[in-house]
Amino acid sequence: MIQTAESFANSVPVVMYHHVSSSGGPLTLSPENFESQIKWLANHGYITLTADEFARFLRGAPMPRRSILLTFDDGYLDNYIHAHPILLRYGFNAVMFLVTGRVHDGVFRSIDALRAEPAHTHQACEHLVRNGRPDEMTVRWSEVEIMRAAGTFEFHSHTHSHLRWDVLCDDAIGKYQQIRADIEQSKAILTKRLGAGSQHLCWPEGYFDADYIDAAKAAGFEYLYTTRNLRRNVAGSDTLRIHRLADNGKGADWLAKKLRRYQDPLWGGAYYWFKRARQFRGEAWS
Repeated sequence: MIQTAESFANSVPVVMYHHVSSSGGPLTLSPENFESQIKWLANHGYITLTADEFARFLRGAPMPRRSILLTFDDGYLDNYIHAHPILLRYGFNAVMFLVTGRVHDGVFRSIDALRAEPAHTHQACEHLVRNGRPDEMTVRWSEVEIMRAAGTFEFHSHTHSHLRWDVLCDDAIGKYQQIRADIEQSKAILTKRLGAGSQHLCWPEGYFDADYIDAAKAAGFEYLYTTRNLRRNVAGSDTLRIHRLADNGKGADWLAKKLRRYQDPLWGGAYYWFKRARQFRGEAWS
């Protein structure tokens, strides 16, 4: 079969998730809505890329026209409870950005037993973290291995502490040193646990500046993920500023609309150009 330019992706959307849970609230998608999105992708011929495949696309390698990268921030336990079985059912894969300081050892937990427990809202999860109980809301290394073996998730860095050193440090030198130490600790733990060092890093709260980028580059990270959605990811895009679509809790219809607009070679480019222009002028743009 002869493949033409139309067979390959002109852009690859990266979708950002946090929770897949029945708890409701901010940063949360219900299991039913998540499955409706994944089912829609499967029914419309999409393939989920690995982080390395996405990196090759940014460097110019051709990828199938309907390619997408799914990413999950923070490593919440509900990703193991709900997202992992759904991805497995449809043969899809995703990236999970782990806050390595929150991930503990311990035997893997039964998904059926976990589903019988009350679901935690995002606020409740963060409250547990602040009170020294992250193991109750974060995946364990044993569960990481289960998902890796199943091929549903690969794991990359979301720093070690998830702290904003630009806020916590009073001087520029101390800020840079703390950022770099944090990032390097995360990378070292992932290398020890997974057998290979990650080149993909996601910023806590989406914030970054020149010091953050310089520290990440010094630690060997080449692909830096933001919470911004102002540019399409195309071949030759800035690998230090990868833009993502933020899931807003809705189902397949929402995702279908977003992807059709994003990947339209004419309308997609124009839409994001106007979106950047409106943000520059301080105007809202959904």
